[in-house]
Amino acid sequence: MVDNQMFQHSQVEVDGSSVHVVEAGAPDGKPVLFLHGWPQSWRTWQQVMSLASGQARVLAIDLPGVGRSTGNATDGSKSELAAVVHQLVAALGLEDLTLVGHDAGGMVVYSYLRRFGDVERAVIMDTVIPGVDPWGEVLRNPYIWHFAFHSIPDLPERLVQGRQREYFDYFLDVLTPDPSKITSEARNAYAAAYAEESALTAGFSWYRTLTQDAAANLAASDGPPATTPLLYLRGEREGGRIADYIEGFRTAGLSDVRDGVVSGAGHFTQEENPDETWRLIAHFAGLLAPLCG
Repeated sequence: MVDNQMFQHSQVEVDGSSVHVVEAGAPDGKPVLFLHGWPQSWRTWQQVMSLASGQARVLAIDLPGVGRSTGNATDGSKSELAAVVHQLVAALGLEDLTLVGHDAGGMVVYSYLRRFGDVERAVIMDTVIPGVDPWGEVLRNPYIWHFAFHSIPDLPERLVQGRQREYFDYFLDVLTPDPSKITSEARNAYAAAYAEESALTAGFSWYRTLTQDAAANLAASDGPPATTPLLYLRGEREGGRIADYIEGFRTAGLSDVRDGVVSGAGHFTQEENPDETWRLIAHFAGLLAPLCG
């Protein structure tokens, strides 16, 4: 049971964006900042934050343009989104930070650590990074049809507006071994977060800039190595070989990469198995005793 009274909500103004920040835990605790993916909002981290609040200062945001984050939604490129997050980190004075991102949020985390490199550690979950192997293989997968569809200008908005709950439910169901793990309350929250057409556009823009993201990440791979410790997490039933992703990170120039598998979970690991998701992150962040083995 999640105690909603433990969460504090605020708006932080950064570079034309009013970012919705949700926080729990001790203000002087080691900070962990969570970034969501599509088609979700800060709400996807609620269970993890509830578990973590006794061990850390945990924060989650609505990405620019989504939910209660208003103003400049950026162009959707992960570089611009990372810049907003970077300014937010500075505005909140977050030090010794663990930056966690799921799905598109994981792409933002990767851009952040390559562009800024001022976080102590990073966690990327259940995503492929544009321009980083196995990017090409993923794009060739016919089950990833929505990458191309969401990239079409205007059309997705026309077809999805007013049908957010039904459209999002398709992905939440097909990518989750046990769809009941994502509650009706959570599903309604996601539909509400993208209720405005501008919010739909903000989310679809994350797909419309993937080619731009891939070019930026390829250029970064030709630069200096990234030394920020990275934990890559993937649901046990997500599909794909986690070893291919780890090798891709190392080939791209990340020198400290670790991995973990969240048992029983598909794509939405933080909601399907929040306990194990937090356990793996907490051990990596030094908030629990090191894992054996």
